[in-house]
Amino acid sequence: MPQHEAEKTLKAYLRPIDRDGLINFAKGGRENPERRGTNIVHTVCEGQYRTLSYVGNHDPVVVDEPLHLFGQDTAPAPGEIVLSGLGGCLAVGITAVATFKNVRLSRLELHIEGDVGNTAAWGAGGAQREPSQMGFQAIRVKVEIEGDATREELEDIVRQANYFSPVANSMRNPIPMDVSLL
Repeated sequence: MPQHEAEKTLKAYLRPIDRDGLINFAKGGRENPERRGTNIVHTVCEGQYRTLSYVGNHDPVVVDEPLHLFGQDTAPAPGEIVLSGLGGCLAVGITAVATFKNVRLSRLELHIEGDVGNTAAWGAGGAQREPSQMGFQAIRVKVEIEGDATREELEDIVRQANYFSPVANSMRNPIPMDVSLL
């Protein structure tokens, strides 16, 4: 085999999304920037801290707490689910921006860590804390990404996806929220 053929590497690309559909979706956003969608989840507690959250026709998302927080440790904790939602949203954004820029990705992995405060014990007799002192106090996301683009282009894709991520922006910005009895 000639040397130049031995040096070639085959790359498998991730499954692409529909670029034309993405372009039309973006056009709709430009034409109606105040448009909103609604996500609906129905959560049912089974006992202790184990819950089942029903989303559309999918299998329920199971949430629990670890043993040291009095759960059964049968599923991820609520904060871990939040971080997985962040990871999923960033991955969607990175894929969309890469597709828009005609960059094919061969690898996309996100490593996410969050430092969470819960010294108030959910308001059940723990430390007296303000809401701003509870929940995630710091989140770190490291992105492993490969594709047919330079490192600078990939960094720009990640930066743009982060800037426009609905979940990342929900976590960065205050959200009006109402919790009441049905």
